[in-house]
Amino acid sequence: MRDVLLSGGDPLLLPDDRLEWILSSVRAIKHVDIVRIGTRVPGALPQRITTRLCRILGKYHPLYMNLHFNHPDEITDETAEACARLAGAGIPLGSQTVLLRGINDDPKTIRALMTRLLTMRVRPYYLLQGDLTEGTGHFRTPIQTGLNILRALRGSVSGLAIPAYVVDLPGGGGKVPWCQVISGVWKGGRPCSSIT
Repeated sequence: MRDVLLSGGDPLLLPDDRLEWILSSVRAIKHVDIVRIGTRVPGALPQRITTRLCRILGKYHPLYMNLHFNHPDEITDETAEACARLAGAGIPLGSQTVLLRGINDDPKTIRALMTRLLTMRVRPYYLLQGDLTEGTGHFRTPIQTGLNILRALRGSVSGLAIPAYVVDLPGGGGKVPWCQVISGVWKGGRPCSSIT
């Protein structure tokens, strides 16, 4: 294991000392090269991104952070300041976005979100097809919607603003680009027959 992802719940909601204990413990493992943190905090609770927190995080490089934004309206002055503090601490920032029916399922909204993220030094990383989670079916979009959005982005924005369109495979298969799902092959040639 060379790459550790801290996620589930939200690690940045932990007190500073607890988070630092976790980071220092992971960093003490000789074969761990990279630590990643998955978080919604910069957009949902930007005041949590303090100078002290950034100083702590900056001690554990290489450390990457993947944020979560679904709509450009989530980006406020406070959010931009929080991201600037993280980027200023030398933390590469990426973002994932879940495609949601009636919320962000059109090229104009996704274009605005992706370009605004880049202005905050946040690289759009994933555009996720909605999971097959019970009770969320009304938010799921047809796969073609996501493909059409990506087609509309190409040529109208910088390549930096075009995320990978992925599905999080059922059963722990991980995030797989749609081009591999469509071709019926993923992760070393194993079939993705469980995708509907």
